[in-house]
This record gives sequence, structure tokens and C-alpha cells, in this order.
Amino acid sequence: MEVVIVKDAQAGGELIAEAMAALLRRKPDALLGVATGSTPLPVYEALSAKVRAGAVDASRARICQLDEYVGLPADHPESYRSTVLRQVVEPLGLTEDAFMGPDGNAADVQAACEAYDRALREAGGVDLQLLGIGTDGHIGFNEPCSSLASRTRIKTLTQQTRVDNARFFDNDIEQVPHHVITQGIGTILEARHLVLLATGEGKADAVAASVEGPVAALVPASALQLHPHATVVVDEAAASKLKLADYFRHTYANKPVWQGL
Repeated sequence: MEVVIVKDAQAGGELIAEAMAALLRRKPDALLGVATGSTPLPVYEALSAKVRAGAVDASRARICQLDEYVGLPADHPESYRSTVLRQVVEPLGLTEDAFMGPDGNAADVQAACEAYDRALREAGGVDLQLLGIGTDGHIGFNEPCSSLASRTRIKTLTQQTRVDNARFFDNDIEQVPHHVITQGIGTILEARHLVLLATGEGKADAVAASVEGPVAALVPASALQLHPHATVVVDEAAASKLKLADYFRHTYANKPVWQGL
């Protein structure tokens, strides 16, 4: 696992966007897994700016969702399908044909989970999966004590996650669904490159537990320690609880250019 400490959210967004751009230059039809929420917005803004400037051609890129609410209409502004289309697909100049996501309104939700897991494999697998992290260490909607071998499945959100997400629903927790479809931790670990972005002091404990603590289902993001190519990008605030922060800074400052992100 590589830990990169950056000045702020914008710097983290630019760093990850350049990694995505470099991937698209090598593999124009790369499958990019995207996360939702406020944290990854600087990444999408920086990548779309590169596309507009002609620094990278994203016309053949493919985009896939990490998770989705169950029972929320697909065209609801806070469904993750709508969010990804609005924040990623459209700014990159892509159409819905380039987009993959689970069906949160399927009559048989479990079958929809299995179908999405299968679709990701049939698409050749995710080349780069962007992740956020919850204050309790969850990734995707894999809440604490999720199986580290789990596949795409239905999950029940914790009260804390619903409280955290209420800001997207007019601060009304009653509007936040109780259930979601999420890529499982086992599914996530199959991506070729995992990139986790965390910003703000509120994520510091979760980052420290995930990076420096034991691999444990209680902290789902700690599973990134098992991946051969995982990168954790954090701003100074999110890095504030890391015991090895100085080492991580030294390592990155002396990293060979040819290694990339």
C-alpha cells in the first residue's frame, strides 16, 4: 500500500485525475470505477478539465458504479446513477452507453446484484477503482463487519451512514434509504488499481485504522492492505493520526518518476 499525503483536496484531486488520464493514454477503453459523495468531486473536476483542454481523450472510457440505493427511482437526483451521470459521465463528454451500474429497482434485487458482479467480470474487470472512506472505515457500502470476501450484494446501512448521507436529502434522514446494493469487498479487491481518497480531520481515525491497524472486518477499508496495487491519498487533516506520516512523506518525495501513482 502506498500512502500519499497532499496539501489539500484539490491537490489530491489533481493527482488522482492525472493517474486516470495516464491510464486512459495507455488504455483508451479503460473501465473506471467511481465513487459518489463530496470527497471525489475534485477528481472529476480535474479530469474533465483535462478532457476539455485536450490533455487526454476519454471518448472510449467506460464508467462503472460502486454502489446504489435500493428503491430510489433511477431518475431521482440523489440516486447514484443520476449522480454519476451528472458528475462524471456528462462532464467527460460520454453517453449512458459508456456507463454500467446495478439496478436498485429490480424485482429481484439479489439477482440484480449477481448480474452486476458478473457484468463487471465480463467487461474485463475494473482497471482503476476510486474509493472514499466512511467515518467508520467503510468502503462502498460495506459497513463494519462485512466479509472481506463479499461479492456485490444487498446491505443495510448503519444509522451513522444514514446520518452522514442525510445532507444529500435536505438533512432529512427519513428520506435516506435503509438498503443499498454495493460491490462487495471481494469484488472491489479484484480491480487492478485501488485509489482511496480521504480529506478532512473527520476521516483521520478511519484512515489511521485502515492503513496502520490490523486487517479486520471491523474496518472494511483495511482490506486494501491485501491488494498488490493500492494507493491511499490523504490531505494533511486526514493524515493527522498517522504514526508513520513522516515516513510516508519521505517515501513519496523520493519515489522514482517511472513508478507513477
